[in-house]
Amino acid sequence: MLYFDKSVEIKERTGVIVKRYSADITVIAAGPSGLAAAVQAAQNGASVIVLEKAAAIGGAANMGMGPLGIGTKYQRANMDDISVEKAFNMFMEYTHYNVDARLIKRYFGQSAQTIEWLEDLGVEFEGAYKYFPKSEATWHIVKTDKGIGPRAASFMNRALYNSALDMGVKVLLEHAGSKIIKEDGKVVGVTGTNSAGEEFRVDCKAAVICTGGAGGSKEFIKEYVGLEFGKDVFNFAIPGLVGDGLRMAWEAGADRLPVRIEGAAGIGGDEECTFGVSNIMAQPNLLVNKLGKRVMNEDHMQNSTFLCNVANHQKDKVCFSIVDTSIVRHYIKNGVDVISLVRTNPDVSDFYAGYELAEKHGSKNFFKADTIEELAVKAGIDPVRLKETVDDYNYFCESTDKEFFKDPKYLRPIFKPPFYAAAVHPGGYGTVGGIRINENCEVCGPDFMPIQGLYAAGADACNIYDDSYMFLLPGNSMGFAVNSGRIAGKSASAYALGREELAWD
Repeated sequence: MLYFDKSVEIKERTGVIVKRYSADITVIAAGPSGLAAAVQAAQNGASVIVLEKAAAIGGAANMGMGPLGIGTKYQRANMDDISVEKAFNMFMEYTHYNVDARLIKRYFGQSAQTIEWLEDLGVEFEGAYKYFPKSEATWHIVKTDKGIGPRAASFMNRALYNSALDMGVKVLLEHAGSKIIKEDGKVVGVTGTNSAGEEFRVDCKAAVICTGGAGGSKEFIKEYVGLEFGKDVFNFAIPGLVGDGLRMAWEAGADRLPVRIEGAAGIGGDEECTFGVSNIMAQPNLLVNKLGKRVMNEDHMQNSTFLCNVANHQKDKVCFSIVDTSIVRHYIKNGVDVISLVRTNPDVSDFYAGYELAEKHGSKNFFKADTIEELAVKAGIDPVRLKETVDDYNYFCESTDKEFFKDPKYLRPIFKPPFYAAAVHPGGYGTVGGIRINENCEVCGPDFMPIQGLYAAGADACNIYDDSYMFLLPGNSMGFAVNSGRIAGKSASAYALGREELAWD
């Protein structure tokens, strides 16, 4: 139950009329981490107000498909060999122990129970899936009325939102939080402005920052990540994700950790293309840089984080996927080599139409030519070296890949014109990290000590990948959001209500 003992408009000493509210906990933003925090805190008996600057809930996560879970009933039913111990060791070794082991253990250890918790709130799942063949089946895809596909997680967000309302949580849409108020080192409130330009204040004992990073701010990305949006990196730019929560936390004394792009390579930069083009050019084809040299074992192109890292280290931060007409015809007739849950449609017959459209619009990322040398010139690749590379590659197709040891089943010669190339750029799903937290999702200062009453969850506090997103355990981004939201909700309610036992299951 909420306590609005100060919910009338009052005039502060400045003379500005301020709308004032009161609750045990203020959650800043209504994405999956914020909604999970609000529901969990309300279940623990705390009164909660959620501030959301947009006119709708869910944020960038509405584009997603589902969270990670480890050791769930869906995995057991499929006899998938994944345990918390295995996943924990995979994760820590992948990051070279550059991340908080206690936080990872708590997150993974809670993840199966979180899937059940979501089901209790009305969320249904299709099951546990791999993202691509080399990954583990940890991705729990949310069931929709349209089958498996993008935006499935919006159904989960809606269930969390409805559950929050049912529990008495007050959600204030178009209310942007701007400042954490502290007295004697403790959180006592949050201030902000609503869509009408009116200032407001929420008096509270604890605040949870869940604003989703800064993937929509070119200026923030350039200043804090060091990359130029639209040139060095092409990530989803969700309006409103501009780093509000990061700045609020830093101003409140949080230790400032590196902010990174959650890397996932993109085909064609920010140019639109048909499904067939994006799917075929993302296959394990010949991959070269501007110097005309191969840059990786193309088997690993299916992991878009690995592919992103490769592109990021090339001249002008770009590489090129190359196919010929015989390869395109093979894919159209037989289907692509690597199927992922993002590209589930086996029909790639719109490839030719896609390239015609790209040529018509003067594309800077998709190229077609009758010779390898002409293709190289159009794409800005060294033509002499590319011709040598293609000749070497074709020889490998007749024997074995002596350069990067590519699986022979993916080796197909490039000989039949026209030839096609597509630029592959670094991309991503927005920013992650920036706020230091501990395993209880308490925001900590440079001395590693918690700031009393301040918590963070989701992308703002997602410092768990070091320099590379862990795509081998898919669902991590949303899994961390929901689970860290729950942890923050438990911790914040335990602190606000003075009941330590609420912080743990």
